[in-house]
Amino acid sequence: MTRFGRTIVTMGMLLGLAAPAARPAAAQEHAPEAASSQIDITHHLGNSHEIELPVIGAVELPRVAPVHLGGLTLDFSPTKHLIFMLLAATLVTLVFVLSARSIARAQAAGRPATGFAGAMEATALYIRQEVILPNVGHHGEGFVPYLLTLFFFILAMNLLGLLPGGATATGNIAVTAALAVMAFVVIEVTGMRTLGPTGYLKTIFYLPQGLPGGIGGNALKVLLLAVMTPIELIGKLAKPFALAVRLFANMTSGHVLVLALIGLTFLFKSYTVGVAASLLATGVMLLELFVAFLQAFVFTLLTSVFIGLMRAEH
Repeated sequence: MTRFGRTIVTMGMLLGLAAPAARPAAAQEHAPEAASSQIDITHHLGNSHEIELPVIGAVELPRVAPVHLGGLTLDFSPTKHLIFMLLAATLVTLVFVLSARSIARAQAAGRPATGFAGAMEATALYIRQEVILPNVGHHGEGFVPYLLTLFFFILAMNLLGLLPGGATATGNIAVTAALAVMAFVVIEVTGMRTLGPTGYLKTIFYLPQGLPGGIGGNALKVLLLAVMTPIELIGKLAKPFALAVRLFANMTSGHVLVLALIGLTFLFKSYTVGVAASLLATGVMLLELFVAFLQAFVFTLLTSVFIGLMRAEH
């Protein structure tokens, strides 16, 4: 095998694309060294019933007896993504409860809030004034608590995944899909309440204004309804799908790249490769810090835009 071929096989094994069980038995017998040097990084990215802590190692989470409903089996055992979701929710709650108390004390003393509480107040005000209200539209104050919670909850989950031993819950498609489904429900219920039954149905059965009457006009309306109705329905479903996949893909890809770069050190067993891979991984981690803020911002921005579009009858 050429050097190029060996490099491709090595990178494939590094990314966990070639599992030991998938290799023929004869190949495993003739290449024990290659099989033993294989590195699988997929278990670091996926969900599991154990948490990997620095120094301590893997800690097994308690298991709960599954619930059987007919032919359906429901497992409510905690997983590491669930633990970090609850941790993110707890941190967001504590941060803002303590920040609110600090801000209230500062206002009572007749001075502005400073320090961490002042920074959180400034961030919340920026998201409210520059992201939520301009996109949601007039009388959008009722959406501010939900969208602010959405931003800081996603941000906390993203940042926890960058800590040693941390897990990125937003790197789980089930988590991002649940966030997107909640956004979809808020968007559609907003349309029903704002536009009324007739106005909301127009967002599905769409007809442009100013169509001609008569037999020819009615035939054109039927044709447009047959064409535009599936497009509008697909558009409604495409919005939450795009929200879920964008957040999931961006948070997963960075971790894959970091783990692949770090794995090169152990795979090639070279100081030169180790130093270069560590520098590259450090750069990617700094980029991941920026991406953590960016993806929380984008998810909140797009949800605000979709709510505003649904509230506007035109």
